[in-house]
Amino acid sequence: MGILVAIEGLDGAGKNTIVGHIRTQAQRRGIRVATMAFPAYGRNLTADLAAEALHGQHGDLAQSAYAMALLFALDRHESADDLRRSLRENDILLCDRYVASNAAYSAARLYQGPDGAVVQWVHELEFGRLGLPLPDHQLLLGVPPQIAAERATARADADARRAKDAYERDTDLQSRVYRAYLDLAETNWVSPWTVADGDAAVTAVLSLVDR
Repeated sequence: MGILVAIEGLDGAGKNTIVGHIRTQAQRRGIRVATMAFPAYGRNLTADLAAEALHGQHGDLAQSAYAMALLFALDRHESADDLRRSLRENDILLCDRYVASNAAYSAARLYQGPDGAVVQWVHELEFGRLGLPLPDHQLLLGVPPQIAAERATARADADARRAKDAYERDTDLQSRVYRAYLDLAETNWVSPWTVADGDAAVTAVLSLVDR
């Protein structure tokens, strides 16, 4: 059975890039590695509904923090069998976003801390009722909001398909989300956390498999 490592961070923090670097280095060492990304846009209906809501569709759906969190949770639940199969067949599974993203964004939207009601609700919903695998480790990319926002803007300008959604356009929300992530990391929510970026982030994850 492999280990599940969640890669967390703001939009524009470089999660996909770091996942790619970790995968390349792991494969060079003969480590069996699989990757998954959430939300699973284009694969799961619930993810696509969430994306549409964040781009102004489906009435006032996006105004509810709990409704959006439920969609993102159900998106992961749709992929639960793939998650478990990947863990059985590989030494490490890298998830570009996982349950902590739901906790951080929900807490930030509702101005709650890591011990608030919505974080507890996310935990009970995703790990309890939906039975998703617990992460063995969580990596927070330590890219501050201003830099992440600049990267997200550049990405959107370069690719019309990557237009910023309501969360990405809200700079105050992104700052609160980053603070929420740091709080979750400080309390080692669900599993041990590492806060790092660049080569240090790659090394931190690979050291989990080298033990």
